Amino acid sequence: MNTICFYGLGLMGGSIAKAIRKSRPGLHILAYDPDRDSLAQALTENVIDGVLEEDDPRLFSCDYLFLAAPVEYNLAFLKKAVPLLSPGCIVTDIGSVKGNIHREAVSLGLSDRFIGGHPMAGSERSGYAASNERILENAYYIITPGEEIPPERLTEFTGLVTSTGAIPMVITAEEHDFITAGVSHLPHIIAYALVDLVRSLDNEQEYMKTIAAGGFRDITRIASSSPVMWQQICVENRDNLSSVLDDYIRLLIQIRCYIDNGDTRSLFDLFTSSRNYRDSIDVVDNGPLKKSHVLYVDIPDEAGAIATIATLLALDNISIKNIGIIHNREFEQGALKIEFYEEKALQSAKELLRRRNYTVFERE
Repeated sequence: MNTICFYGLGLMGGSIAKAIRKSRPGLHILAYDPDRDSLAQALTENVIDGVLEEDDPRLFSCDYLFLAAPVEYNLAFLKKAVPLLSPGCIVTDIGSVKGNIHREAVSLGLSDRFIGGHPMAGSERSGYAASNERILENAYYIITPGEEIPPERLTEFTGLVTSTGAIPMVITAEEHDFITAGVSHLPHIIAYALVDLVRSLDNEQEYMKTIAAGGFRDITRIASSSPVMWQQICVENRDNLSSVLDDYIRLLIQIRCYIDNGDTRSLFDLFTSSRNYRDSIDVVDNGPLKKSHVLYVDIPDEAGAIATIATLLALDNISIKNIGIIHNREFEQGALKIEFYEEKALQSAKELLRRRNYTVFERE
């Protein structure tokens, strides 16, 4: 393996390129993206070794070609690439839906040259500027190989994924699309729908928006994701999504019946079983619903209180991602919310502030 090319260098394409550069510095990495500023930045940061045009022959003669553009662009480019691919080039993608592109690969005679992929990581932000070499660490990277992929090439690709810090999981495209419909795609639809519901119910003074508490913000955070991307995902995975939506709607109707009938036992049993199942899920730093590194500090309402804490953290070289006053304490304890980039920084900040006699809380 010598050369890897990227068709698209946005959030995930850029993050994978950065992770590969860090773990395999000897590999030659080239990229094409219509956003020339992103390519220039990647070149300046030494993430890539060269910039390509869309019809550059080097795109088709590498060892691995990552299709990291929006789904419809990947599909169109795949058709264009078929007659130009060198014999040893394996094509892979990073799309959230696998069925359509696998069917396209089969129809184009690429069953022995295509490995589908889906890194189960991401961010609400988009574009190369938001990419991060650590975004794949401890995140599952779903691999859906074509039926005729040589075992040695699949092993090699799995090793490449592992080197980025991700955890490879090999399943079929059909399994992938059903699983992600439930654990990734449906939660985004719920988040968008809930935000839209509150928007429509709110009054002119926007009281709902003003007092939206921690629970609402947590469950709707992913509604800040790209509308274009999720529009495409809904269309691409419509059959599986429709099926899980039917099940979810039936459950909501059942819960409404429990509430209408004052059925406290059924409500308690549902909430208990759901809590137990949720608590059994491992919490990792990456994935479709990424863990946030947040703590809350009880501070007096006086001038300079926030500045004092920010200065203490800065003097100890602890970087802050975001800091702000919480005006609703439905779930939070402490008036100051501080968000960090990583767990290590959170733990260091917690220890420092407690040594300084601040009362610090974390959410479970």
